[in-house]
Amino acid sequence: MEPRDLPLHHLVRQAAPGHGSPPLLVLFHGYGSNEEDLFGLTPYIDPRFLVLSARAPLVLMPGMFAWFEIGFTPDGAIAVDDAQARRAAGLTARFVEEAVTAYHADPSRVIVAGFSQGGTMAALTTFARPDLVAGTAVLSGIVPADILDELPDPAGLAAKPFLVLHGTADQVVSVAHGRATRDVLQQLGVALTYREFPMAHEISLDALLELTAWLGER
Repeated sequence: MEPRDLPLHHLVRQAAPGHGSPPLLVLFHGYGSNEEDLFGLTPYIDPRFLVLSARAPLVLMPGMFAWFEIGFTPDGAIAVDDAQARRAAGLTARFVEEAVTAYHADPSRVIVAGFSQGGTMAALTTFARPDLVAGTAVLSGIVPADILDELPDPAGLAAKPFLVLHGTADQVVSVAHGRATRDVLQQLGVALTYREFPMAHEISLDALLELTAWLGER
């Protein structure tokens, strides 16, 4: 299937035929990566899913992209540029909405997932437009707590499925960020599945199996 003309450049893995309008899985890569990174997971993803892997809009270097700029706090923790991240979430939400129409996907079965900064984008896309998203996976990402003060529709997040996976040996986005994300989502009353794995800033085999099982349930 050729990529449609949508707000973000993307790669496409077509769904297996014979199931009508397919469920849609949209993947968001991490800082400094590109759309080919998470697209490598598609052989392990339930073939019933139509999979789109999107490229972030900010160019860092050739082949390296980002959803928003990052900084660091005095103690070395990663700081999210909230305003830029919110603008990016508006773009990703529009991408998801237009992708459903362009690819004739099932609008009631749209999952967004991302790794690292892409995990942040998956969460922020859902926060911006919970009506578009049926489930969200945050892999080794950050969900900033101060976003809670500006959610457009917090009631729309109640009982929405979220999967959060994080590595206890992550030296890029520490497990403290994963636990803070867990706490933020618990405050929102989502249907949260939270798991930690003995891995670095990566998707280990055990984490991949957890993700694919969760996706299959959707």
